[in-house]
Amino acid sequence: QVQLVESGGGLVQAGGSLRLSCAASGLTFSRFAMGWFRQAPGKEREFVAGILWTGGSTYYADSVKGRFTISRENAKNTVYLQMNGLKPEDTAVYYCAADKSEFVRRLSLRVDEYRYWGQGTQVTVSS
Repeated sequence: QVQLVESGGGLVQAGGSLRLSCAASGLTFSRFAMGWFRQAPGKEREFVAGILWTGGSTYYADSVKGRFTISRENAKNTVYLQMNGLKPEDTAVYYCAADKSEFVRRLSLRVDEYRYWGQGTQVTVSS
């Protein structure tokens, strides 16, 4: 049974930082690209950042580029999202997800390309 468990969310003032973690179990983590998505109230879930199974390639949504950094530690089955310079518009529930295929060569930004999802962690940025 695959489980993805996010942690690290919370309430922070604008300009502050948070580091999200996602611990995976039940799958061979090192074979899967991982993504972070977010969903604000009344909005669709959107791609935030992704990292290939090798860790050698990353991709970011334009809205977070230069502020957020995704990384992974395959030895710990964990993917991270370092969020700096947070803005009120970053307020959302953040989800980590594992790609539906192993060893993909290209990151996907589509929700339906990810098979496994965590339960989400709330990030609230006050102005």
